[in-house]
Amino acid sequence: MASENGVCFQVVLFCMFFAVANSIDLSYPAAFNFGDSNSDTGELAAALGFLLAPPNGQNYFKPPSGRFCDGRLIVDFLMDAMDLPFLNAYMDSVGLPNFQQGCNFAAGGSTILPATATSISPFGFGVQVSQFLRFRARVLELLAGKKLDKYIPAEDYFEKGLYMFDIGQNDLAGAFYSKNLDQVLASIPTILLEFETGIKKLYDHGARNFWIHNTGPLGCLPQVVAKFGTDPSKLDVLGCVSSHNQAAKTFNLQLQTLCNKLKGQYPDANVTYVDIFTIKADLIANYSKHGFEQPIMACCGYGGPPLNYDNRVSCGLTKILNGTKISAKGCNNSSAYVNWDGIHYTEAANQYVASQILAENYSNTPSPNKMPFLL
Repeated sequence: MASENGVCFQVVLFCMFFAVANSIDLSYPAAFNFGDSNSDTGELAAALGFLLAPPNGQNYFKPPSGRFCDGRLIVDFLMDAMDLPFLNAYMDSVGLPNFQQGCNFAAGGSTILPATATSISPFGFGVQVSQFLRFRARVLELLAGKKLDKYIPAEDYFEKGLYMFDIGQNDLAGAFYSKNLDQVLASIPTILLEFETGIKKLYDHGARNFWIHNTGPLGCLPQVVAKFGTDPSKLDVLGCVSSHNQAAKTFNLQLQTLCNKLKGQYPDANVTYVDIFTIKADLIANYSKHGFEQPIMACCGYGGPPLNYDNRVSCGLTKILNGTKISAKGCNNSSAYVNWDGIHYTEAANQYVASQILAENYSNTPSPNKMPFLL
């Protein structure tokens, strides 16, 4: 780390994380993950054939790993807690990927609603579910041949495994570019109906353990503040865009209602609703208490304070704009930042969020209503 304080902070988080992880039962033989860039471990990069530029990956993997982060994601820390290896991306065929203990279908830019011609990712939630169903069918065929059982899940892993979901952020954030707040709020039931359809398909094919993350405070992302926060009246006391956070909270409350509905429909299933919003909102509101120095400004970006974000140049890249060369460079100490690149969180922030998830204080609670500083 670039500073002694950064090292101490990481050590404290490391100890806290594993103390918590050892206190709860996470005995799943495999995990199957669905989502967007918040949990993409290389799917979009493999599928579209591109490499993320350094300094992505610098704090853990060293070269970029296909993750939109300086290191590990929340899902990576959760896999560690379950004593399972990091999940390989479904589309990644290089490096002898092993899917024996799970597979990751999450892809950056993905939405719950089907992709359109202008979507960043073609892998909407329905496509990810279809990929899983093909994966499952192919695994069962290969198991019959008894040749690749060292590399693919056992048949009962599909029932005993954990199904993880972190998706919906792009449905909301993307909608604001063409819709007002009322229109975005009106679209939420349609989004969640698509999500429910996918969950039911997975249940019909044996899934029983569902771990569903809600969406975080979108209005606090530098990308959103740069685009929609130029008018100070649209910002809250933390400098976050109020409309986006209101949409996130509404989405989350309806998602929680859906989770309760699924519990009633499927009494033999375990459905856990995880309140990511409250964890991240508290981290941003009380960043110094949690060991951070910058709650909103991006670590890897261009433009300097207060946001260090320019949508014309992504983290690690250099462009010529109006005859001037501009570069989005990483900061000296990413562990002091909550935000990595204007959209995604740093490894240090992801580690903190994961520790709070594992503490089980943020599951199955209607806590978005308890965050008055983000109303």
